[in-house]
Amino acid sequence: MKETCQDVNDNSVNFEAKEPDRTVQQSNGIPNGACAGALPARLESRRWLILFLFTSYSLSNAYQWIQYGIINNIIMKFYGVDGFSVDWLSMVYMLVYIPFIFPVTWLLDVKGLRITALVANALNCAGTWIKVASARSDMFWVTMVGQLFSSVAQVFILGLPARIAGVWFGADEVSTACSIGVFGNQMGIAIGFLLPPILVPNVEDMNQLTYHIRVMFYISAGVATLIFVLVAIVFEERPENPPSLSQAQARSTCAHEYSYTSSIYRLLVNKPFMLLVISYGLNVGCFYAVSTLLNRMIIEHYPGEEVNAGRIGLTIVTAGMGGSLICGIWLDKTKTYKLTTLVVYVLSLVGMLVYAFTLSLGHLWVVFVTAGILGFFMTGYLPLGFEFAVELTYPESEGTSSGLLNCSAQIFGIIFTIGQGKIMDKWGTFGGNLFLCVFLLIGTIMTGFIKSDLRRQKANAQAEVLTESKITADEVEKAVAPSKNLEDNKSVK
Repeated sequence: MKETCQDVNDNSVNFEAKEPDRTVQQSNGIPNGACAGALPARLESRRWLILFLFTSYSLSNAYQWIQYGIINNIIMKFYGVDGFSVDWLSMVYMLVYIPFIFPVTWLLDVKGLRITALVANALNCAGTWIKVASARSDMFWVTMVGQLFSSVAQVFILGLPARIAGVWFGADEVSTACSIGVFGNQMGIAIGFLLPPILVPNVEDMNQLTYHIRVMFYISAGVATLIFVLVAIVFEERPENPPSLSQAQARSTCAHEYSYTSSIYRLLVNKPFMLLVISYGLNVGCFYAVSTLLNRMIIEHYPGEEVNAGRIGLTIVTAGMGGSLICGIWLDKTKTYKLTTLVVYVLSLVGMLVYAFTLSLGHLWVVFVTAGILGFFMTGYLPLGFEFAVELTYPESEGTSSGLLNCSAQIFGIIFTIGQGKIMDKWGTFGGNLFLCVFLLIGTIMTGFIKSDLRRQKANAQAEVLTESKITADEVEKAVAPSKNLEDNKSVK
């Protein structure tokens, strides 16, 4: 994103703790800096606090996405609805994202990170308290309204890891920071798999069940409220100095030179990026379908194992968190975006095939192992897609490119969840999982055709060359100046 040339006027707390020794080379002289001289690039220690806060509220929101689906059979019994209605408590997250992504990314570009964070947390907090009021068997529509609020909050959250990483972190740590941002979302899903089966046991007494569901809702509401308060007090728009040369270049462009609609158009006609949008949507859409329908898949082959269904989901996501961090560190070290993305995609397909063929063997420990392998690569793919997109689309807004990726994922997530659910009803879990494998194969082939045009890396390299040239010229000028002064003095004498 091209920031405005005026100072950002926010009311956030100003922490002065900085890392004084980590100043990057001066960015004056970076091309396209027509509006004003760029500030020197510098990394600030508070960037980790900002990232931690984002990770926390992303966790809170992602937890709510899966908290119903993993106890699908219990929610059906409590509210007296069918399984498809409960599936919609997860799918509403995907459906709402599609129409809201464009106005939300526009708001992010115009108002910035702090306003976006405040709106996200306000909506997320409101959703949790509405669900507290829905802890009655005749209040399914209220719990759907609460989930609707939380799903709108997700639109303000899901595409931000790459944006926060770009605005706050240096060139050599931006992929790792993005991975940590995605880590929060994955951790929330992991907790959503783990806690609801423990907090809400499958009991027959409706009064006890009401009590357990109310406790679950109160816990999520309390956590969301605490995080909202912390964000309102601490979260900041951006550091005073840009953290990288590419960010310095982005800041040096005036606001009137940026057009949101033109940016969308440039992204839509960017062929490598559009291939990534579709292939990303296919991969992540498969993950959404597996997560939403996991309870149904496990209960079909292992009746009464609701708690282990949650633990298997936890295994998928925690393995994926490890994959995300490893992939992020690997990208920062090697910059091999396309190769890493392609390899992880192929291994996601392999993991899905192994999971499909071993699910019905009757051994839960085998399911845990294969689910972990699947999660390591399929969930580990998430930050790869974000970072590869930023490289292919620089200097467009990270929020806009990430938003289009997630929009694709939500569309395919709805299609795959409904499609796999219908196939499972007729042909069982094996047919439903093979259905997903076909689309992962298509996504793998499409990834192989993406042209690796790493624009952000080129911009950083160009800026470094220009900066080094300027420093060399200044040193030569300083060396020549004394001899010139000596000659002038001799001529005077």
